[in-house]
Amino acid sequence: MLDPGTLPLLKEGKNLLAFSGGVDSSALFFLLLEANIPFDIALVNYHTRQQSNIEAEYAVELARRFDKRCFIHDVHLDHSNFEAAARQVRYGFFAKLCEQNGYTNLMTAHQLDDRLEWFLMQLSKGAGLYELSGLQTIEHFSDHTRIRPLLQQSKAALLAYLEQNDLHYFMDDSNDDERYKRNFFRHQFAAPLLQKYTPGIRRTLNFLQEDSLSVSNKVPDVTTINKLFYFQTPDSRRITLLSIDKRLKADGFLMRQGDKNRLKGENELVVGRRYSVSITPTFTLIAPYESAVMTKDFKEACRKLHIGPDIRPYLFNHMDIFKKIREVLRRKG
Repeated sequence: MLDPGTLPLLKEGKNLLAFSGGVDSSALFFLLLEANIPFDIALVNYHTRQQSNIEAEYAVELARRFDKRCFIHDVHLDHSNFEAAARQVRYGFFAKLCEQNGYTNLMTAHQLDDRLEWFLMQLSKGAGLYELSGLQTIEHFSDHTRIRPLLQQSKAALLAYLEQNDLHYFMDDSNDDERYKRNFFRHQFAAPLLQKYTPGIRRTLNFLQEDSLSVSNKVPDVTTINKLFYFQTPDSRRITLLSIDKRLKADGFLMRQGDKNRLKGENELVVGRRYSVSITPTFTLIAPYESAVMTKDFKEACRKLHIGPDIRPYLFNHMDIFKKIREVLRRKG
């Protein structure tokens, strides 16, 4: 059931599994054992349900039984956009574990249902090929590779595997709450479609994934100076936005649709009060959002280089970086 294309990376690398105790990650856990692939597990306990502590205890016990390391992160979130905040915490935790422990691969248990739900949500709000293709089997980040070995399998197939082998798993009742957009799309559209058209849907999503590579190949290379990222601004605003989105996603940050829409017509933007983006005629700059009281001469130097006001405080606070990026912009100006 594991995607054969992921096996060479998994067998050669040091692997961390994002585990929850649900159907998908439990199936992946036991499938990895069957394939003799070494791995450890990590779980985030948000303490939103009574069952979450039991799931964390099960993860610890499962790791002990099969001689795995188990990392648990306890967090309490009070956030208006819980799903986005939870994702940020989750992938931040996983990235830190990869960095501290030398994991080269982070495995997640996303499957075919997840791909279709994403596709339908993007379709409903207007999207291009890059967005519609959604989850990729293998994604390379600066410090690790994210691998999804179950993208070809439906949730029904994974559930059948667990039941047939009498393997334990947990069901999250919150997945039935259609107040969450993903749950609404799952129950109203994705699940009925998959019941009838699984093979065709799988082929279509695989074709989209292959076709999206043609778009990804046009994304320019990104250069890093400390925490500042820059790349040569493409002729296409569409490719520019995809490049920004991909870079922020690599940092574990998902741009809101409203910010994406604003960048279609604006060259400067503070994104999520975390990043400053400046699109100049030659290069696009992305840096952490900071504040500073800047000199008039510095502002004028930035203006001549077409560097927008929102990113200037970061450059003022890090003058060594400013001097380097100034030389880059002058050479191309």
